Amino acid sequence: MPVGANPEVRIEPSDVGRRVSVRRIEVPVDPATGRASFRDVIGVLTSWNDHELIVVARDRSETRIPVNRLVAGKVVPLFPARTAPLPATDPVELQRIAARGWPAVEQQRLGEWTLRASAGFTRRANSAQALGDPGLPLPQALDRVRSWYAERALPAWVEVTLPGSPAGLAEELDRLGAQYSPTHVRTAPLAPLVRAGRGSGATDRVRLSRTAGADWLSAYRRAGDNPAADRAAQQVLHGGPSVWFATVADPHGPVPLAIGRCVIDGPWACFGAIEVRPQARRQGLATALMAVLAARAAEEGAHGAYLQVEAENSGALTLYDGLGFTTSHTYHYARLPQA
Repeated sequence: MPVGANPEVRIEPSDVGRRVSVRRIEVPVDPATGRASFRDVIGVLTSWNDHELIVVARDRSETRIPVNRLVAGKVVPLFPARTAPLPATDPVELQRIAARGWPAVEQQRLGEWTLRASAGFTRRANSAQALGDPGLPLPQALDRVRSWYAERALPAWVEVTLPGSPAGLAEELDRLGAQYSPTHVRTAPLAPLVRAGRGSGATDRVRLSRTAGADWLSAYRRAGDNPAADRAAQQVLHGGPSVWFATVADPHGPVPLAIGRCVIDGPWACFGAIEVRPQARRQGLATALMAVLAARAAEEGAHGAYLQVEAENSGALTLYDGLGFTTSHTYHYARLPQA
């Protein structure tokens, strides 16, 4: 019987990206009972073609359901995140978690430091994370950093975190004439983010995906015309323990009205690439995106949110203030002058 002929199946391919509850025939005829056995799954509907559906459950497992075995299905509300305190994590550990959620294409250790390169795609993925002891005197360590990036035709950026980076690093960078760019790391509990999206109706327009497709990338401001950087972007964007992409489609065109990204790593969920096209701003789309991503992160066991925002991005800071984010710490990207 076609899916559309079954009144218990109240989902369709346009619901791909939403949280659903489905029932499938597990065994057509159970030898012990002579009847069919069924299995229920709740999760994100990530795919639907002529042959099967795929649902990603809260444990991140994929359930593939042949279309002819689907007997019931419906869209269900966002996961009801429970109120919980922020995870107990210091700035150093949070910086390391952030690095796992935005993994560089190429990484090399320099003592406890990590040199990262990704064809110039973002400073985070093309900077030396200077946490701990580099295993060399600081002048020699910075010379090595500068040489390593020069070999890759990249500017030499150093990620300086206090506390975390070695004593004297800032003074040595000042002596070399480094240029600084501050970035705030902001944190918030997840549950209020989920609640912030309720009642607006905009959350129904958000769709989740495990991959950044051509539509998502078309709205991503950091996408460009450099093939090497674009390949690096694909690898970095999809890197991390559990990555989700959110999209609000434009009913009148191919470029989404809003996009976002979330990577879940244990108790923490990192939010990034929250972008809304100018004509769609002040409609609650950014809040809706973050609410849907936060609900999925909570469903996977996270209860703290963090993000990184440049200090001069006043618009983003205002948005995040309204969602309850506060500053955990500030780090600086220091650009070394060429040798």
